[in-house]
Amino acid sequence: MKNYAFRRFAFFAPLFLCAFSLRADYNPADALVVPLWSGVAPGSEGKAGEEQVRIAETGEHVIHNIHRPTLSVFLPSPETATGAGVVICPGGGHRELWMDHEGYNVARWLAAHGIAGFILKYRLAREEDSTYRVGVESLADAQRAIRMTRAHAAEWRVDPARIGIIGFSAGGELAALAARQFDSGVANASDPVARQGCKPDFQALLYPGNAVSIVPTKNSPPAFLVCGNNDDARISEEIARVYLRFKQAGVPAELHIYSGARHGFGLRESNTTPSGEWPSRFREWLAASGFLKKTT
Repeated sequence: MKNYAFRRFAFFAPLFLCAFSLRADYNPADALVVPLWSGVAPGSEGKAGEEQVRIAETGEHVIHNIHRPTLSVFLPSPETATGAGVVICPGGGHRELWMDHEGYNVARWLAAHGIAGFILKYRLAREEDSTYRVGVESLADAQRAIRMTRAHAAEWRVDPARIGIIGFSAGGELAALAARQFDSGVANASDPVARQGCKPDFQALLYPGNAVSIVPTKNSPPAFLVCGNNDDARISEEIARVYLRFKQAGVPAELHIYSGARHGFGLRESNTTPSGEWPSRFREWLAASGFLKKTT
């Protein structure tokens, strides 16, 4: 019995230590992390508990319990900066955020190719016992991220007229929502961030959740749409209809459906299939659309 108990402890101890070591905020050393809100975020009053991080079987950092949203800033070198910036919304079913293949990898790739990347840690509406709502607190975080990027445009070497949003899965749903619900800011606000408009200049939606709700208007920003042919039919088939809705609204859009790709491919070094080339297609689309101009 004693040996059995010891074996059980020996098996579970590393898991316990791993879980304990991950009860802390995770941010890579090459990121500048900026709080999204001054003080408590609206709607997070009375919320307690630290941000939680776990390591998935793939080695990925997965984050939840977010009550203090942040923006992680990845800037290109001054020599390569194009002036474009992208707010990045990782996915995770609004229950968690998969930060590597839909966040850090994307931001680093963009920065290496002259585009500033801003990863948004937004509040999660469908995590257990959450009181947050996608169309309220999560959307407010996305809108605030766009405003903040514009407010810091000079400091971060981006053109305030060339700031877009990209989202993956649930993050794609949020990005699409931010591209539909926007305003021009409050001109006389005491908070300089609140003075900025929150309409993205372009949107990139990768296998977005709730795609049936994406109904553009003539005022919608141009769209870059991506999914896998082997994704759930609610996405792989609906994304084609989404493209047609953009076309009918007179909004420029480009669609890529990758054969053999499933949901959630994001950006991984191990993905050498055609779906792994979407960042290059995205950059080409930005260039063709006039969003990549050399800064002076």
